[in-house]
Amino acid sequence: MKAALVESVGKVSLTEVPDPTPGPRDVVVKVAACGLCGTDLHILQGEFAPSLPLIPGHEFAGEVVALGSEVTELAEGDRVAVDPSLYCHECRYCRRGHNNLCDRWAAIGVSRSGGAAEYAVAPVANCVRLPEHVRTQDAALIEPLSCAVRGYDVLKSQLGSHVLIYGSGTMGLMMLELAKRTGAASVEVLDLNPDRLATARQLGCSGAAATAEELDRPEGWDLVVDATGNAAAIQDGLGRVAKAGTFLQFGVSDYATRATIEPYRIYNQEITITGSMAVLHSYERAAELFAGGILDPDVFISDRMPLASYPEALGRFAEGKGRKIVVVP
Repeated sequence: MKAALVESVGKVSLTEVPDPTPGPRDVVVKVAACGLCGTDLHILQGEFAPSLPLIPGHEFAGEVVALGSEVTELAEGDRVAVDPSLYCHECRYCRRGHNNLCDRWAAIGVSRSGGAAEYAVAPVANCVRLPEHVRTQDAALIEPLSCAVRGYDVLKSQLGSHVLIYGSGTMGLMMLELAKRTGAASVEVLDLNPDRLATARQLGCSGAAATAEELDRPEGWDLVVDATGNAAAIQDGLGRVAKAGTFLQFGVSDYATRATIEPYRIYNQEITITGSMAVLHSYERAAELFAGGILDPDVFISDRMPLASYPEALGRFAEGKGRKIVVVP
């Protein structure tokens, strides 16, 4: 089969690899679409993936075409979206319900072959059957949405909160959609990319600007979400949190990224600084929200490119062009 392969740091190509074979509790999925994500850029830069070469792609959906010998929950022809998360279920964190912090955390498309290929293997337990009205190609959006749902779980937002989101890429826009539906009094978005800000306005944000100074909230925001991973944005956002407010680090930074905090202010104003890592008990809820129409796929997916163009698609993503880019085998 054809697959995108990160051969070494900075090198990705399209290649032929053997067709996958399912284990007893696995299924083989014929991939309909695979989304690109910041994690894929980190893998290309030599971060996150424990070893290379690797077939990336942790956001994918498709049709079941082969079953392991012990699989009874699905049938060939079923359309599924795949939760890429793989946990040991044995370590201290798994036993406490923090599976996303598993000591042996792994993921399809990060530590084993993923969905940037014609076919991919997934445990049957990680597959969510799609309802009839959901287009399979669109369901690649469910995985990033499940990360956003996890982020909102961490925020524990109150009704009537004022929300500021840094970044109007896919994840920032998903946080915008969730904020709108969880009773926010206002949701404002910052981005240096005017095309992306236009999409935030299209989706109904309360305000959109290049800098926080352009927005009229000198007292700060109750919830500040960084969806960029950019050091300058993070530093600015930490200073925009209102008293008793919360800062959520949601964007994925490089390992070397640093920011400065003000311990006295955090103490004196009871500010919470927290993070959200990947998916936790949120994939099925995201699938239900997606089926209910929380996102418009035609707004969120800006580019549908052939798998053969994976290197070009990754380059386009790295340049900040478009919104969600998916490759279609």
